[in-house]
Amino acid sequence: MRKIREVLRLRLGQGLPQRAVAQNLRLSQGAVHGYMARARRAGLGWPLPDGIDDTQLEALLFPPPSSVAADHRPMPDWAVVHRELRRPNVTLSLLWEEYRGGTGAQDGFGYSWFCDLYREWVGRLKPTLRQVHTAGERVFVDFAGPTMEVMDAATGGVRRAEIFVAVLGASSYTFAEASWTQSLPDWIAVHVNMLAFIAGVPRQIVSDFVPGNKIVKDDTGHAVPRGECRDVAA
Repeated sequence: MRKIREVLRLRLGQGLPQRAVAQNLRLSQGAVHGYMARARRAGLGWPLPDGIDDTQLEALLFPPPSSVAADHRPMPDWAVVHRELRRPNVTLSLLWEEYRGGTGAQDGFGYSWFCDLYREWVGRLKPTLRQVHTAGERVFVDFAGPTMEVMDAATGGVRRAEIFVAVLGASSYTFAEASWTQSLPDWIAVHVNMLAFIAGVPRQIVSDFVPGNKIVKDDTGHAVPRGECRDVAA
């Protein structure tokens, strides 16, 4: 039997954060998040209505698949979905939850089908600014906007970490690493680790944004990499 009731009690009744609920119940954070999302779609809070046992609770959160044919199910407004995805921290998972809590509450598509239909819709858009990358030519690097919490298991202290991401243009092969700062030593370290990870050196490393402490001006006034960066490139 799933630990749904305890998840709802600890998260909603006791106000524990998702991470603490997962640790207490020996569940993954993904499982806790999934239970909470299903509870929201079912309109459940805490305390639960009187008379709901564990079997009934599970049936509410995990209803049987819809028998309605796909072409008769409520279809999301893909243009709105596409536009909303441009906003910070908005994901397909979040938009799917909103869809299942609204027009798709009864016979809506499941998450994987929702994602497939969205990608199919995107594929029909008029391609613009399409880039063709040669294998090994470019790797695109940047620090992600949002930082991530890192908890010290011994002290319980929380610290924010920067997330460095690198993607090879031709294959979309991806490298990601957390660092404490975007300072020059950390910036050099994540690049060195990235090159070791992909086991090669592309012709170009394309950075979306290079902070000022990584570049200087030469005698002619042109911006050039700092000496430490040039040493790494050499």
